[in-house]
Amino acid sequence: MSLLRLAERGLYCEAGDFYIDPWQAVDRAVITHAHGDHARWGSASYLCSRECEPVLRTRLGPAASIRAVAYGESLDMDGVRVSLHPAGHILGSSQVRVEHRGEVWVASGDYKTDPDPTCTPFELVRCHTFITESTFGLPVYRWTPERQVFDEIRAWWAANRDAGRASVLFGYALGKAQRLLAGLADAPVGPVYTHGAVERLNRDYRAAGIRLVDTIYAGGMPRGHDFAGSLVVAPPSAAGSTWLRRFGNISTGFASGWMRIRGARRRRSLDRGFVLSDHVDWPSLLSAVEGTGAERVWVTHGTREPLVRWLTERGIDASAIASQWKGEDDADPVEVAGEEIPA
Repeated sequence: MSLLRLAERGLYCEAGDFYIDPWQAVDRAVITHAHGDHARWGSASYLCSRECEPVLRTRLGPAASIRAVAYGESLDMDGVRVSLHPAGHILGSSQVRVEHRGEVWVASGDYKTDPDPTCTPFELVRCHTFITESTFGLPVYRWTPERQVFDEIRAWWAANRDAGRASVLFGYALGKAQRLLAGLADAPVGPVYTHGAVERLNRDYRAAGIRLVDTIYAGGMPRGHDFAGSLVVAPPSAAGSTWLRRFGNISTGFASGWMRIRGARRRRSLDRGFVLSDHVDWPSLLSAVEGTGAERVWVTHGTREPLVRWLTERGIDASAIASQWKGEDDADPVEVAGEEIPA
């Protein structure tokens, strides 16, 4: 019997009677990170990393039963040893290591190996079977160095400031927005305004000791306020909404791995695209899989078949598995509906 298997409610460990990032409510859920496609509402109990707990509770509410453990701490779940290890995706993101009778599996969740000041760096975990994401599982996806990306953002903002425009930068409310704000902490950019969905999560990051640029909640500004020359950070679904009208003359940009593809910016009617992702690019994906030493690899969400083919050609037992996890796409899984005051 396989230590982990796909069941109706998601990835299931029968020996330990728990699910990893279940798609439906279950009794025991082990959560890799707090994005909504991995942390669904309604489960009886949740296990996550200590760093993940604040943002997970922000998402699930005070009534959720959440147990938080330190990275590397080993738990016994009905005879199965479970531990969480940094995934480097967003604050508190984890890989789940599962060991039973000498067999070791690692479910990566979403991950990246590039350094990021907003989360604990990715830790390579050796295993027999590795379950990897493949959100950007094509050779075309190779990331621009982060310093260059932030130089581009600052230059774009400066040009808009000089032209009397506000710069509206779209990034996912949990993770990407805070990475942008951390990357601009020492930059001569501002004032910086935020959408309520971003600002409520900024609080969790600041409480965790993550240094972000000073921000102002945009919804708290009086009617008619002049936003010219400012930078506004908002979730992608704010694009094209009436919420944007308050900023007057604007230029729009989007920070995402999808901006690597020519035409992605045009399809979204954006003025600028910045290649910044919280997932591994193709070279880092191959390096991470190889580094685990896994004899078997399950590839899930994103572009799966090219990675499966590449691994199979190199003698690794690789296969694609179904998933309801979305990776980095149009969904903004922690967004507040509309423009709520960040409670």
